Amino acid sequence: MLKDIPLGQFFPGNSLAHRLDPRTKLILTVLYIVALFCAKWFVSYALVAALLVLSVKVSGVAPKALVRGLKPVLFLICFTAVLNLLYTPGDLWVSFWIFKITKQGISTAFFMVLRIMMLIMGTFLLTYTTSPIALTDGLETLLGPLKKLKAPVHELSMMMSIALRFIPLLIEETDKIMSAQKARGADFESGNLLQRAKALVPILVPLFISAFRRADELAVAMECRCYHGGEGRTKLHVLQYAARDYGVLLVYGAVLAGVLALAGFGL
Repeated sequence: MLKDIPLGQFFPGNSLAHRLDPRTKLILTVLYIVALFCAKWFVSYALVAALLVLSVKVSGVAPKALVRGLKPVLFLICFTAVLNLLYTPGDLWVSFWIFKITKQGISTAFFMVLRIMMLIMGTFLLTYTTSPIALTDGLETLLGPLKKLKAPVHELSMMMSIALRFIPLLIEETDKIMSAQKARGADFESGNLLQRAKALVPILVPLFISAFRRADELAVAMECRCYHGGEGRTKLHVLQYAARDYGVLLVYGAVLAGVLALAGFGL
């Protein structure tokens, strides 16, 4: 079911990952992504994978939740693997019809799939352990230097967090609409591609209406609370770095340095 997709959800908890400063978690996510893209071979990937396993263990998030998060992009992962497998030049391994599979294509496809899966699971830890409000505050603080360039930092951070928060709400609303349409006899699974696309119209129309209604209600609620942007706005929970933040940053920095060193040796 669509509601089983955990994209954009926040799982409350009291683990070390939940208690980290949101700015720290954003920086850790960037360091993790850089380390993942700098990894070249099994040794460096194993180091990044060990960091991911440790992070999942510390966060207290069930591994099943991370695996479920791969469902929306499963087709993209398979499509990317096939493209790399069939169109990467190198030493020919097997050939059939117009397709040629090379040894380099196999390794490239394997590491590309591994990289995408680890990237998704690692970044999902950020949303699973960080509330939308904390994420907004962290983004606004990290992007603070852009205010000197007259960039609407607070508005951008607010829009990103609201969009992230709306994802599970829209998924839940879509699931309800589909269930209601099926109860009325609608069929979304039979027929050719064009017929299936036409069958989605009774879903999209009420979904867009519901999305606009929710957005309007949110705007009215923010206006009633005298929301006027980031200027002069006070915060109940002021962001402060703690010793645990520096310790975790040190660990991630060491892993990144290790991956860069291994990449220099082709590992």
